[in-house]
Amino acid sequence: MQMDGLPENNSVTIAGTIAEGCVFSHEVYGEGFYTFRISSERLSDKEDILPVTVSERLVDKDALRVGVQVDISGQLRSYNNYSNRKNHLVLTIFARELCILEENEEKNENQISLNGFICKPPVYRKTPFGREISDILIAVNRAYNKSDYIPCIAWGRNARYMAGLEVGSNVRVWGRIQSRVYQKKIGEATEERTAYEVSVSKIEVQGQQKPERAESAAEHMDWNGDPPEAEKQE
Repeated sequence: MQMDGLPENNSVTIAGTIAEGCVFSHEVYGEGFYTFRISSERLSDKEDILPVTVSERLVDKDALRVGVQVDISGQLRSYNNYSNRKNHLVLTIFARELCILEENEEKNENQISLNGFICKPPVYRKTPFGREISDILIAVNRAYNKSDYIPCIAWGRNARYMAGLEVGSNVRVWGRIQSRVYQKKIGEATEERTAYEVSVSKIEVQGQQKPERAESAAEHMDWNGDPPEAEKQE
């Protein structure tokens, strides 16, 4: 399957329940886009609340109500949000297909595969309990010379492996999209924020290298305003 004239290098399949209703986002060449949030349950009984962007041509926005179950295929995309003179990397699931499930039809799926290039040096660390973690930023090509910058997090053996990869390495990863609420101190105040990332379950290194200019394209970005060294939770 081809998407936007490119090989399938960014594929998301997710199903869950709408947790926050549909609101207008923006318009491109007369086509309106809306956003809502979907709840995706983990095996640990926790849930990830994830943003979705959908075209008005794909579905009636009035049908996207809180509590409705949906099945989505698309891509995980990024865009830059400029605020307070800082460039924040914002992620959203861009729906290319959306199906509203029947009331008695239960489906819980959260899968993503990416093929891209490491564009910042991996950050390796250990938690106070000794668990190994690596933070990785992957650039995934899109049509019209655009790229999506996707923060990924790996654990244990995958974390050790990814920590040794160089900027420009071509990698393919599989995993799930997750949300993480954290506290960020701003002056004397503390602000609650939400970060989104791919939790990596499998990785393969491809045989291609990208020029190091990929790093300079992302070097001034905050990952959802969250510095890579901030503590993360599973």
